[in-house]
Amino acid sequence: MNLLFGNAYILLTLTAFLWGGNAVAGKLASADWHPFTITSVRWLLTAILLLPFAWRYIRQDSAILRKYWYVLVLLGAFGMALFNLLMYLALNHTTAINVAIEQASMPVMIMLANFFLYSQRTSTLQIVGLVLSIIGVLVTTTAGKPWQFFTEGLNYGDAIMMLACLFYAGYTIGLKRKPDIHYMTFMWMISISAFAMTIPFVFWEIQQQSFSIPPLKGWAVMIYIILFPTICAQIFYARGVELIGGNRAGQFINLVPIFGPLLAIAVLGESFHWYHFAGLIMVIGGILLAERFAVTEN
Repeated sequence: MNLLFGNAYILLTLTAFLWGGNAVAGKLASADWHPFTITSVRWLLTAILLLPFAWRYIRQDSAILRKYWYVLVLLGAFGMALFNLLMYLALNHTTAINVAIEQASMPVMIMLANFFLYSQRTSTLQIVGLVLSIIGVLVTTTAGKPWQFFTEGLNYGDAIMMLACLFYAGYTIGLKRKPDIHYMTFMWMISISAFAMTIPFVFWEIQQQSFSIPPLKGWAVMIYIILFPTICAQIFYARGVELIGGNRAGQFINLVPIFGPLLAIAVLGESFHWYHFAGLIMVIGGILLAERFAVTEN
């Protein structure tokens, strides 16, 4: 376990794999769950599940929590709740392959935020790698016609997913402010904060469309989402950021567009087109270039 939690590269690669599965699970869940309801139930059940394991650490960290509670509330509300609310909504209007590949835009957002907010240095070749990745995203979302972005923009689902990526990029930057608390305390705090953030969205959704209890298949997908993309991946990602910093950790999000499409093809039977392949090649090239010439964070 110590070997796992001391190796950022293993942790962040596992994170990307689990998040690739999250896009597929979200697409499956869209048949049985409304997007805001699934997000709310996800974080409520996660908080309930974690509480028995986290309680002793919450008590130990109580003094720190009283001082920095607002940081954790913001991380949970904006990073966990809004990202997932928008992602599940996007999956009602676009493919799991697109949603997976679009997450490659996050490192660009992270890098720009670090540059403007913290004057963090970035190498020229790192910028080239990030630009290459975002071109790959555009090639994918415009079905191989990136110039259409400047005349027609993105379709509804893809535009929503890009907004979701912006919130998660903000969450990654916010992890710089994360207090020194046990990871179980951290996970419980962001889970309960995320749930609280979803409540008004769920009330609005129920008013717009009738609610029905999902079938067994829907609950099975929910269990997968809670255990793997939620609990395991979030702990792995937070630890990875601690070990190598937000800029470098953010590059591994570019692996989601590799794992996600493979899982979407295998599980959902979605079609893989030439522009998906071209976009992936650009994303892979971008992450390798950006990671190879990254400026080490202090």
